[in-house]
Amino acid sequence: MEHNSTFPIKNNELEALRDEASSYLKGVQWEQGGKAQRRDKDQKDSSILLYLSKANGSGTTDITSVSKTILGLKKRLLPDSVAIPLRLNQSLLALQEGLTMGIWLKDSYYDSSGLSGLNERKSSLDVEQRREYESKQQTATAYMLFGIATRALFDLLPAASDDLSVMKNKFAGIPELSLMSPLKGVSCLLYYYDKYLGHPEIITNDEDVINFTVVYFEAIIAEILMRVGSLEYIETITDRTYKLEKSNYAISGWEYAQEGMAASVEFNKIEFEQIVGNRDAKHFARRLTERMLSYDFTAKKNPFQELGGFMPVFMGYGIPGTGKSMLIAAIATKLKKHSEELEIPFLFHPLPDTLISTFQGGSAEKMVQWMKPLSDPTRLIFAPIDDAENNLQERTAQGVSAGVKEVIGVFLRYTEGAYAINYGNSSIGLFTNLPEMLDKAVINRVQGRFKIDGARSIPDFIDQDYIWWRKFEKTMPDFVKMQNPKDYQFLSAQGLAKNLGEILNVSDKPTEQKVLEIYQKTEDTYNTNEHLFYAELYKNIQAQFPFFSSRDIRNIQSAISLRLTDFDLPTDWFEDPMRYFKKDYDTKYGMLQELMKSNMKGLNFSDIRRQEVVRYLDNVATIADTDFKRKVEGRIHDMEVQQAARKRFED
Repeated sequence: MEHNSTFPIKNNELEALRDEASSYLKGVQWEQGGKAQRRDKDQKDSSILLYLSKANGSGTTDITSVSKTILGLKKRLLPDSVAIPLRLNQSLLALQEGLTMGIWLKDSYYDSSGLSGLNERKSSLDVEQRREYESKQQTATAYMLFGIATRALFDLLPAASDDLSVMKNKFAGIPELSLMSPLKGVSCLLYYYDKYLGHPEIITNDEDVINFTVVYFEAIIAEILMRVGSLEYIETITDRTYKLEKSNYAISGWEYAQEGMAASVEFNKIEFEQIVGNRDAKHFARRLTERMLSYDFTAKKNPFQELGGFMPVFMGYGIPGTGKSMLIAAIATKLKKHSEELEIPFLFHPLPDTLISTFQGGSAEKMVQWMKPLSDPTRLIFAPIDDAENNLQERTAQGVSAGVKEVIGVFLRYTEGAYAINYGNSSIGLFTNLPEMLDKAVINRVQGRFKIDGARSIPDFIDQDYIWWRKFEKTMPDFVKMQNPKDYQFLSAQGLAKNLGEILNVSDKPTEQKVLEIYQKTEDTYNTNEHLFYAELYKNIQAQFPFFSSRDIRNIQSAISLRLTDFDLPTDWFEDPMRYFKKDYDTKYGMLQELMKSNMKGLNFSDIRRQEVVRYLDNVATIADTDFKRKVEGRIHDMEVQQAARKRFED
């Protein structure tokens, strides 16, 4: 969903609201509803819910003070310290900033929706106006609470633990959330936040305060998003974006996945050596990680981008069961390991499985939320799309949902065009068993591609078995007792290649019949070391494959540039980051240029160009041919079914 206008949130306007925010922290009054008090009877986790539901004792209204509870926590966690623990203080400040933002957004909605005018005439409203007033009050409250939660998360997510599962297991949900009026909404929100903080099992150290606050406000957002469908008068929320000046924080309607807010997803740690075969894929993945790690956070650019060796979008493809998921985990493992060593932030940001929505515009909105963090220059970001054919399927195919079309539209906008900001710190990886089913425009965005073909050789099959049976060897040393192969050391064939030349079965001629015929026809007119050979070849290819375009030629150029930058970064650069990674951008760029020059010695540009053109065109023809064969097989199957049905009918 696109938002028409962007309005600034000015810091001086927020400053005027901070006293009101502080007053909420000092004390609010909330009387629990009967339903919330009875909730514990239906729940398994009775200890925390019982504590929450009986928090008032007699059920009468009392004053809840988050400020006092935080001071009480400080005494419990650090009884001998004078200062408030850092994370406790951080949570309190984030809560105050959240409340300030919520008040500002509520005031903005009051003015833009006409609620201010209704409020002034409250005593003289007729029945219809009264209903409008109450309805707008609920929407204003929901928007206010949404602003409080998103602003608090914006500040605290970077400081929260990567794994929040322990806290989520302790968390027993929100017994109730009032949208009756802004004051009631804030009072209810702070009441339960305070009661959770006071529970001895929830907070055991000051880190828990940040983790709990994140879990609590994520639950608040989920609750509000569930209720958005029942809110009225939301036009002046959904038609605009508010952006905080001098900050990445922005709020677009009910979207909250702003730049910098996405949290890294947990993954299984896997080393490249544990993956059998896939030499091309492993080599590509290693090059990708080295290039991403060269990103300069001060200059906000990557020297490899300038050298032509960076891939914002790449694709790994192969038959099922060849190691796509393992490869995703191995890339994430290597990036996270080096990021921790270099003390730089890393975001593992896979596309969620639940992206396609049944609501019109819902899929586009979710895809925008997923794409936005990719333009955050403050982290390295690896964004894999596993089983890419599910969300990026050819749009012209029969039965493709509107949701898939929306997702592709957003993907194309954010990977090229006005939205496509790439600093050289983020890369999207498409992983698929069925590249021929991907949308043609999506495939055209791919600047690097490699095959994930699993075990292919005798050593590969030996090693795949070895990884399995060596577990028995460790636990029961005399159990396996089989003869080892002569003249082969287990896993020795699984090492990483020095360069692509070692891996490629370099073919001087295409292997796909249609491409070979076009290639040989072009050779009759020009030699392969003439520039005109390639111009003629591309024109002839386009006549056979109409979807072949200028973008394909740019992708071939990218592949050639990748070969020219296909060199190892010296191991001592990783051992001592001051030698390269911690240097300024210009120095890094100069060092890479020297490596590139020494790597080019012995390389022949004309040979590399020919090899990469042949490789790319074979790939284009394979995908087109597979797609054609699939359609033919589908048609044959339909005809066979019809014939069988007719025969049975006649019998």
